[in-house]
Formats: sequence, structure tokens, C-alpha cells
Amino acid sequence: MRKLVKKTKTEKPRIEREIVLPPSPFYEDEWLAAGLTKEENSHGIVYKRIVSFDSAYKHGNIYLSDLNHALEKWESLDKTHPLAPDLEKRLVFFDTETTGLKGAGTLIFLLGFIEQTKNAFKLTQYLLPGPDHERAFLYASGLWKHNINLVTYNGKSFDIPQVETRWTMNRNSLPPLISHAHIDLLHGSRRIWKEEVDSFSLVNIEEKKIGFFREDDIPGHLAPIIYQDAVKSGRIDPLMKVLKHNEWDILSLVTLYIETTDLLFETSTRGTAISQTNIGKWFSDLKLYDRSSQVLEAVILEYGLEHPVTHFHFGFIMKRKRHVEEAIASFEIAADRLVGRQRIIALEELAKLHEHKVKGFEGALLYTRRAQQLLTEDPDLTERFRLRQREMFQRREIRLLRKLFPG
Repeated sequence: MRKLVKKTKTEKPRIEREIVLPPSPFYEDEWLAAGLTKEENSHGIVYKRIVSFDSAYKHGNIYLSDLNHALEKWESLDKTHPLAPDLEKRLVFFDTETTGLKGAGTLIFLLGFIEQTKNAFKLTQYLLPGPDHERAFLYASGLWKHNINLVTYNGKSFDIPQVETRWTMNRNSLPPLISHAHIDLLHGSRRIWKEEVDSFSLVNIEEKKIGFFREDDIPGHLAPIIYQDAVKSGRIDPLMKVLKHNEWDILSLVTLYIETTDLLFETSTRGTAISQTNIGKWFSDLKLYDRSSQVLEAVILEYGLEHPVTHFHFGFIMKRKRHVEEAIASFEIAADRLVGRQRIIALEELAKLHEHKVKGFEGALLYTRRAQQLLTEDPDLTERFRLRQREMFQRREIRLLRKLFPG
């Protein structure tokens, strides 16, 4: 009978827990005296620093006001480029400072943003008072509000994943994080200055490409130590140097974006033969063949035979456009003046063009056998490449012999 008796469930009254915000740190007065301001929100407090830069401000060799001209150039590009901004959205340059490189225990303690206002550039830095205020710190960044263009240096691999991790750790309290349009200048720098610079650290690119040299800068690896000391002792002076370090990082993003844009759109060889050839190759990879052809042809007119790699890439553009004679001429220069993998590929393209376009089977066989000899002799080739190309050229040789001597 007990089983037939229905048990009525009594709902327990919900107990609403009052959210207790963490108190201000004991060193607040010292931080405010150093020029920081206090901002409060529904999650706690955060400290911030705001600096304005006039449009005539010069960072390295480049004026910040040149950003307007850079954005005008992007309006003329019909197709999407990895460095192209969405002109419907705000353009914000962004960098972080963290207590470590990876791991769930790594905190972001500084978020830096700079964007252009009507007559100036406004830098805003949010500083984390301590782990208890992380929700307030992330909320204050506004990264949950509107979709914007974020410009970073290595942000795709580091800064943005760090932000996403910390947001996930606080997801029950924060609004959802927006997936922003993202431009990573590290990737652009590698494409443009490959084989031209020895290091792609931001400091090296600053010195070599935008003419900015840091004075009295703290090494980046000391920033976490300085921050951890600051929240324990309250000492702000060393921490202000970290904020200055972050400021320089972000200003360099603005000027580096201007410089890379100018190089991409320059019709003359403003850069070096290496960088302009890399740019031409980049446009080709993006299927912007007309633009690629213009850039590579300008390098050839300027440098002639001094940079055969340009002729190598120009040959593929001419082949695509079905300009057979120009393609053959370019690949012949590459085959005569290059070494290693590109020389073999140039010989392969010459064999293809002679066999299929010119119907010059004897010439195709000549290039094939020359490549076969180099596959044995050239020390700059990997074994895997040798084996693959050797098999391909053997098949080509047999096919050409059958065409030359039927039956």
C-alpha cells in the first residue's frame, strides 16, 4: 500500500546569495598617485591608464596619422587579404601581458588597446589589481560588446587563446566573448620579410623595419615577476615600466600595420628585391594574379637577373596566363641561376612546357636528363625530395622516348 501512496514534492525555497565584491587592495592610493584611475563595475574594480597621442606623433620613422592613408588603400582591394580590415568595424590594436606563457594558472594582468579617435589616438590599458578582480578586469575590456578588428602580433597563437581561456574560467559570471575579426601582423611579417630578417621578434622588426629603438625598456620575461611583486608589496614604479613596455608594443603595431600596407600596395620597388618578391608570391597564393604579376614584373625591371627567385615565381604567373615564351624565359633564368629545390622545379616546368605546349620533345628530354643528373649531384636536396622527383622524371623520360621513337 505504501507504493500506491503518492509522495508530494515540496519545493525548497531558493536562497539568493548576495554577491560580495572583493575589497580594494591596500596599495590603491599608491597606484592612483602614479597616474592610474579606478574603474568600478558590477564585478569589482580595475585600474586603468589612458594616454592620448596626437595624430602628428611619430613612432620610429612613421607618423600615426599615416594610418588614414593605409585604410584608404585597403578600400581599393576587391578581395579579402589576411591583413585587410573590415572597414565597417572599428580598428583596434591589442596586446596583453601575462604571468606566464601557458597553463590554466596563467593570468592576464594587463590588457592594452589603442584606436584612432577623431583627432588623436587613444591608448587604454587595464591593469588587474589581483586574481579576485579578474571578472571585473575582463568585463572592463569590453571584448564582449561589439565585433571589432583586432590587430595583434602573434595574437592568433598567444593573446587571443589566453583571453579565451580566462573567459572560459569565468564564463558563469561574464557575458559571452565575441569572436572578433583578427589581423595578426606576425604572419604578415613572416610572409613579407622571409629570408630577409634573422628574427621575427617584435623588437627586431621594430628596429629593422620601422626605425624604432627602445631605451630603458624592461625585458619582456621580467614583466610577470614585476607584476607579482607589485601586488604583494604595492610598489608601482617598476610596474609602470611594464605599462610603458606594453605601450611601445601597441604603438609598434600601428606603425607596423602602416608599413606593411604601404609595401603591399606600392607599385614601385619600395622594399628590397626579397620582400617585394615575397609580396608577389603572397598575392599569387591568394589568387590575385594580376597584382602578383605587377609586383614581380616591377622587381625584374629594377633588378634584372640579380634576383632569380623573382623570375622563378614570375614563370608560374606567365604559365597561368598562357604566355608560354615568357614562362620559358623565366624558368630558364631560374634553372641557370638557382640551386636546390627551386632549380629542379624550374627544370620540371621547362620539361612540361616543351612537352605539352611547344611540342619540343627533344628539349623536354634535355631538361629532364639535366634534372636527373642534379638530383644525384646537388647536396642541397633532401632525400625525400630526391626520391619523389627521381621517380617522376623517370616516368617522364620513358614517355618522351616513346614520343620521339614510336614503337
